[in-house]
Amino acid sequence: MRIAFHTPLNLFDDDGVSGDRRMARQLVAALRSLGHEVEPVPAPRFYLRSADPAELAGLQATARTLCADLTAHWRHRSAPDLWFTYHHYYRAPDLLGPTLSAGFGIPYVTAEASDAPRRAEGEWAPHTQLVRSALAAGDAHIYFTERDRQGLEPWRRPGTALIKLPPFVAFDTAPPEAGRTQRQPLRLVTIAMMRAGTKQNSYLALARILDRIRHLDWRLSVIGDGSGRATIEPAFAGLPPGRVSWLGLLPRERALAELAGHDLFVWPGLREAYGLVYLEAQAVGLPVVAFDSGGVADVVAQGETALLVPEGDEAAFADALEALLRDPDRRERMGRAARRFAMAERSPARAADNLAEVLAVAVANRRAKMAPDEGKRLS
Repeated sequence: MRIAFHTPLNLFDDDGVSGDRRMARQLVAALRSLGHEVEPVPAPRFYLRSADPAELAGLQATARTLCADLTAHWRHRSAPDLWFTYHHYYRAPDLLGPTLSAGFGIPYVTAEASDAPRRAEGEWAPHTQLVRSALAAGDAHIYFTERDRQGLEPWRRPGTALIKLPPFVAFDTAPPEAGRTQRQPLRLVTIAMMRAGTKQNSYLALARILDRIRHLDWRLSVIGDGSGRATIEPAFAGLPPGRVSWLGLLPRERALAELAGHDLFVWPGLREAYGLVYLEAQAVGLPVVAFDSGGVADVVAQGETALLVPEGDEAAFADALEALLRDPDRRERMGRAARRFAMAERSPARAADNLAEVLAVAVANRRAKMAPDEGKRLS
């Protein structure tokens, strides 16, 4: 099939560094591995910085022009066989897919879409309604996490399927594997961008957590950088000298090599969507300690590859971290399980199998909608 691939939040093929861009690229690669022709939709970023009605009106005008241009182009060339939108929500609604899918009678699929009931009233209500209209128009919606499924559940209905695709991770070559030496001091590592909001809050929580286990002999490497560094770095200043190394932003291959020289991956992950970095750390063979927050539970095997503690319970986090630091046999077992989990259960090949099912369901649902008398075939 020819698949039109749209990313309203971020242009996945620009030079930006983010987990959603990585996942978008992975989805495109998985679809192409199935033999499909994937065509990025030539559209600008549709992110809304505020609820200003004029900003939304401007994006809607841009969308109308693009819809008209694509309609004319496709009528001349032939339309794609399916529309696929990745990651849209009230700040980045899909203003193209529902219109073009309906106009050409092609299946409409989304991945990582989300509804925001608390935004259904007030200044963001018009934006939320646009998302809900797109959800209602869908033939299949892919969700990555249990939290996402719960938000999408009201949109499950005849002709609109909800299908799980567990978050997965792709590598150009097999990542290095962490050594199992009984090194001292034990080496902790974290990777995250430094920016205001949930990332900064996780960094500040990590500083407080590590202060609780300052009596143990450990070192922390921090991979990442960003506009929030001036606020984040001083939060670790109270730890004993020499405990924290700031490595800055590293290219992916260098970051993977750095991970392999450590013993544990620690990242609180407050309100994390899911976090591909957890899968990368596990692929290298590192056990994980994190909060059970957001979608983190959907990218680890609790108790087998990771220890998750209740969100915000910093004392429990410190206790879990100390327990692993004191138990080399358990760290080794969890590390080996982590690599198996990430490389086998969360592989692109496994994801491609799931995507093939999604596309088949979406095609069947759209076909049935185009022939109402065949409603019994709706999924």
